Amino acid sequence: MSKLTFRPMERSDIPLLSGWLATLPLLQRYGFTADKAEAALEEALRQADMLWVCDTGDTLGWACGLAWVMPRGGLGRSAYLRLLVVNEAYAGLGIGAGLLAHVEQLTPRSTKDMLLLVSDFNVDAQRFYRRQGYTQIGAIPDYVLPGVTELLFRKRLAGP
Repeated sequence: MSKLTFRPMERSDIPLLSGWLATLPLLQRYGFTADKAEAALEEALRQADMLWVCDTGDTLGWACGLAWVMPRGGLGRSAYLRLLVVNEAYAGLGIGAGLLAHVEQLTPRSTKDMLLLVSDFNVDAQRFYRRQGYTQIGAIPDYVLPGVTELLFRKRLAGP
């Protein structure tokens, strides 16, 4: 695999990304379809959310990871990491950690925190975010799906 490259997501990435996102079991559980993913990514571009992809430069030919940050999406005060996903074929190569570190560095300096939600059943993601310096600060039962508790994680970012 060639060197990893992080770049802003482009509108031309949306069809492939939305098709890929719709195949992920976690997102399927939350009702994501290719059409819903496409509409959400289009809206994110219109709202000037931070959308970054990772390219590997290999034969995959498109982004193997995606980070989506809403700069003030965390209670209107903090950055909110809405989505961080890596193509399963590239799991364990540091792409998720690299994308996360990249968007943390680019988060506006007026934002001192990054917030995110992790489903209670997604123990791998919980472990990943803890390794990246995030701390669970709360839990919201039945917030997105009945019977699922969303765990609220926070990380203090280097600020002004």
